[in-house]
Parts: sequence; structure tokens; C-alpha cells
Amino acid sequence: MTDEIVFILKGYPRLSETFIAQEIRALEQRGIKIRIVSLRFPTDKHVHPVHREIQAPVAYLPEYLYQEPLRVLRGWWKARRLPGYAAAFRQWIADLRRDRTSNRGRRFGQACVLAAELGAPNAYPKRLHAHFIHTPAAVAYYTHLMTGIPWSCSAHAKDIWLTPDWEKREKLASMDWLVTCTETGHRVLAGLAPTPQQVSLVYHGLDFTRFPEPPARPARRQGPFTLLSVGRLVPKKGYAGLIEALGKLPKDLDWRFRQIGGGPLKDALQAEAERLGIAARITWLGARPQETVLEEYRGADLFILNSRIAADGDRDGLPNVLMEAQSQRLPVIATNLAGIPELVIDGETGALVPPDDPTALGQAIARLLNDAALRQGMADAGFARVRSVFAMDRGIADLERRFKRGD
Repeated sequence: MTDEIVFILKGYPRLSETFIAQEIRALEQRGIKIRIVSLRFPTDKHVHPVHREIQAPVAYLPEYLYQEPLRVLRGWWKARRLPGYAAAFRQWIADLRRDRTSNRGRRFGQACVLAAELGAPNAYPKRLHAHFIHTPAAVAYYTHLMTGIPWSCSAHAKDIWLTPDWEKREKLASMDWLVTCTETGHRVLAGLAPTPQQVSLVYHGLDFTRFPEPPARPARRQGPFTLLSVGRLVPKKGYAGLIEALGKLPKDLDWRFRQIGGGPLKDALQAEAERLGIAARITWLGARPQETVLEEYRGADLFILNSRIAADGDRDGLPNVLMEAQSQRLPVIATNLAGIPELVIDGETGALVPPDDPTALGQAIARLLNDAALRQGMADAGFARVRSVFAMDRGIADLERRFKRGD
């Protein structure tokens, strides 16, 4: 067995998962040897600087089994001879009966390939570690059953809320430990674990070497004010409600809105902005690397994230973009959802509004733009708190201890 930790990710590299990349790089710098295994190929046109710094080798499993049939067949042929294959197969059949999807079959096929390509038992890694308790954890779980390699997991947001309780419960019973990044997620998962102590709250935090203290900049008292949001254009980010809120702003308020992040709702959102007569004030920047995002934080007057619960139950956990904005002394408006109130203290380090309430959101935007002193106070308080409470080092030290000791 080697001292290597295999990180199993849904996709790599991804612009929307900076927190995973910064974690991997920080652990490498502390002497943890990591190999990345990705279930999907990258789709983003850009990468962040941290992705270029990561030393870990990257392997891609067959994204769809039919695309690499010979590799899948070889993987299954080798995997079926492993001592734990029968147990893994029984577990997969039990899971398939409760979740009759092609995705379930794909995860078992990917696990067979991974188990086969890890080599002989004396060359096995020290641990498998899945980021997200849904599909990456399924591959880690089946691979663990086949090989006996210990495994653990980091759970975040969508994966917690959309994975059935029976599946979370069974995975938790199989793994050594799990960390999650919000108190809300911690309560849910600790209640499903064999013992609550198996689940720990570990905030991602920020690497402040990548988000250094911004130059001094007093709050602007007159427009044009620059509003900024960073997030994928998907239902849980609440951009439809944000566009509606912008349409409700007073006509004499001089503002511009800049949005970073791509996604399937872009055309519909642009059409709604046209209908409301505010399209000329909005710039859709698409996905951008971290250097550009940092420049946008420093040029904005107010950051807005209108998170909500989507129809399928998907929601944010504690979005890193809120920490990033606060680290640049940018006042924030967000919704009082999931882990966000753990970061944003309403009226002190930012403003919180109810989800799915464009009227309240519009009122909060107008109030902050019309009160430079209030914006400055929130910006300063948010900056101080994020740097004192949400630095990355504490969480990385916790993970380093776990990976080095194997507990």
C-alpha cells in the first residue's frame, strides 16, 4: 500500500469548484500525496491559477461506458476476480432496485475500471476520498467494497439534499468519516450516521494568498453603482428573482449589473431583462478565471447572491463567492438559506432577505445603494469576520491530520 490519497471528483478541473482545487493544492503543500480521478472530462474553457499549480496526476474514468467498451470490459474482467467483488455486486443490485437509472449502472462500471486500474494490492493507495456524497461517493463505495481500501467523503450542498436518505445512511455506515461545510448539512448527515461523531463540520474557508487585502476604497456616494453576482445560471441561484428585483429599482437610481457564470438559463434571463427594459444595464460575462473574478470584486459596489431552493430540492450550502466578495471589502446581499447565515450576519456583515422575494431583494439593494455609510460598515465588518473566522488553514489542518493518521 502506498501513502497516496485518491480524490474522486465528478469533474476536473471546474471553475465552479475552486474550493476543491484550493484544498488539493494546500494539502499537497503540506506533504499529502494526491492522485485525482475524475468521472467526467472538463467542459470549462478556462482554468483558475490554482489548477495550474496542482501537481497531482489526473486520470479520467469512462464518462459513458459505451464510449470505451474495451476498457470497461477489461476493468470488469479484472474486478470480478477481486475478493470483494461479490459484495460490491450485491450492493449495486440492491441500489439498482431502488434507483433504476442508467446513472447507477454507469457508476458501477466506473468503479470496476477504477478498482482494476489501481493495480496490485501492494500498490493500492492509502485511502479513497470522494468529494460529494452522490455520484463520486457511489464510485468510491463500490471500489471500496471490491478492494477493501478505506474511504471517506466531503459532502457539500446539492449532493446532501438530492441523495436519498437510504443511500446516505448506507454510505455513511461504510466509510470511516465524513466532513461537511455547513451546520445545516452537518445536522442532516450526523442524524443518519451510525454515530454523530463520524460527521464533522469543516468550513472550506478561503486561501487569502489568492484573495489578498484590497486597496482602500471608500464607498461610492453617487452612481453609476456596479452590482455584481457570481454563480451558474441555474434555478437554485435565483437569477430570475434577481432580474425581477432589478426591474423594481427606482427609475432615478443609477446602476449597472455584471454577472459572472454560464448556464442553461442565460437566454431566458436575457429575454426577461429585455421585457423589463433593463437589458442595456446588464453585462453577462460568462464563466471567468479567478484573476478576472478578483478584478470584478474590486470594481463593484455591491455583491448579490439570490440563492433559493429549486423545484427538485437543490440548494446552495455556503457559497464560497460570498466569502470571496467579503474578503475584498465588498458589501453583500444574500438570502437567509442553508449555511449562508453562518457567514452573513444580517445588518452587521451584510444583508439577508427571504428566498423567492424579489420585492424584499429590490428594497435591500436600493437601501444599500442609497446609504454609503451602511455599505461601508457592512463591508468592513464582513471583511474582518471572514478573515478571522473563515480562513482556510483550520480546515486544511483538520484534513491533513485525518489523511496522515488515517483516522
